[in-house]
Amino acid sequence: MARKSEKFLELYGYDMLLGSIAAFYVFMVPYTKVEESFNVQAMHDILYHRHQIERYDHLEFSGVVPRTFIFTLLLITLLGPIVLLMNLLHLPKLYSLYAVRLVLGGIVLSTLRFFRIQIKKKFGSQVEAFFIILTASQFHLLFYCTRPLPNILAFALVNLAYGFWFNGSLYAALNCMVFATLVFRCDILLLIAPLGLELLLTKSVSFWKALTSCLAAAFLSIGLTVLVDSFIWRRWLWPELEVFWFNSVLNRSSEWGTHPFRWYFTSALPRSLLAAYPLFLLGVILDRRVFFFILPVLSFVLLYSKLPHKELRFIISSIPIFNFAAAVAASRVYNNRKKSFWKFMYIAMLGLMLGSLACTAVFFMAAYENYPSGYALKALHRIGGVTKNSDELSVHIDTFSAMNGISRFCEDNPWSIWYSKEENISLQDFQMRNFTYLLNENLYIEGFKCLMSVDGFSRVRVRTGFPSISLAKEPKVFIQGNIRNTDIMNRSWPGCSVIP
Repeated sequence: MARKSEKFLELYGYDMLLGSIAAFYVFMVPYTKVEESFNVQAMHDILYHRHQIERYDHLEFSGVVPRTFIFTLLLITLLGPIVLLMNLLHLPKLYSLYAVRLVLGGIVLSTLRFFRIQIKKKFGSQVEAFFIILTASQFHLLFYCTRPLPNILAFALVNLAYGFWFNGSLYAALNCMVFATLVFRCDILLLIAPLGLELLLTKSVSFWKALTSCLAAAFLSIGLTVLVDSFIWRRWLWPELEVFWFNSVLNRSSEWGTHPFRWYFTSALPRSLLAAYPLFLLGVILDRRVFFFILPVLSFVLLYSKLPHKELRFIISSIPIFNFAAAVAASRVYNNRKKSFWKFMYIAMLGLMLGSLACTAVFFMAAYENYPSGYALKALHRIGGVTKNSDELSVHIDTFSAMNGISRFCEDNPWSIWYSKEENISLQDFQMRNFTYLLNENLYIEGFKCLMSVDGFSRVRVRTGFPSISLAKEPKVFIQGNIRNTDIMNRSWPGCSVIP
């Protein structure tokens, strides 16, 4: 029995470590933001509305650009029996969101496992161990791996591509990236282009064989996404082509903010890699084999830096390769730790890893406080109760609240209620509407009384003393009650904090 346990830990111990951390993030921060809204609402609709496509959220709130349903259908196929059991047990719908995110995280981490095994085969078990240590001590990869973002769906395929790349299955690696590009994230083109060019220049692949293989994968990918998504969207479309046109040709993504060219290298990568950031540079110097794997990924980040609108999640596919390079450096430093010069590098590396853990703790605390409307709706369900006019009970969710924690999975409670996400209602018009409650970012709304407020993350504050870093919070979401509903007005409410 002991041998079986040892064998199990040897095979799956690293996966259990990463999976436990990812699951911890799921249960502690279950809510989602606007970037995840399409896939989250799509999963909800397929689970609960099934063939009734006319009730799907995307037909009413289509978003800026369409997205594919392909991965959502695959995930729901795996989840169907679990959700059916939850419905039979009358569990809240939020439990289904837990299940969705846990299964997604399992898929992503299984592809990372495939890549990790190839690292072990090519560079040894010690490099593999440091790869896991660095990944576990970082925040963003394990936090995002359970979040149904298009970037994460593509990330799973890119991990497979990395694994195939390392074990020499180069055409399979290119095909995985072609599928990820044409179905989930068109920006993976910026990764497959430098990778394909490197493979051609080093004569690792044949041009004509690579071309025919990638064309076959492209036709399959486009045919699948057009067939499935045109049916569900009720119009002919290729979602990622429209995304590419919107973001790259029209450059409309810059309407959501811009950053300077250097931002990925001075902000996003240092925050996501932490200790691995200086170590990956050292890995390139210490082992010349690393440069071959780093160059296409570094080119990907450089090419992406040309686009004005930047977010960390856009380059999350680069993190495993950077972690691999850092793990090579960490292994070399560890092996030479008893030598005079390397001893100082070993101490510095340990300090960097401890610093990574501290930064990860701060990032987690900020993330925990960054979904205020999810907590607000949960509080309303808990203390709002059934009024005497329960058949008229309704909650309006404003745009800010819908973007910062609320999805259809949250709209579940023990009392009958109708939810509205109607947009473009002015503050003056609310008093003419018969909403029972409002979840709103505004403190004062005529015809309503502020019943309670929910704080959210504002900024990180550095101070003297211990701890030297603290989180500043401020009221973000206000629960308003209709003053004409005497039952609500006569209850005891926590009251509202004023924004400082």
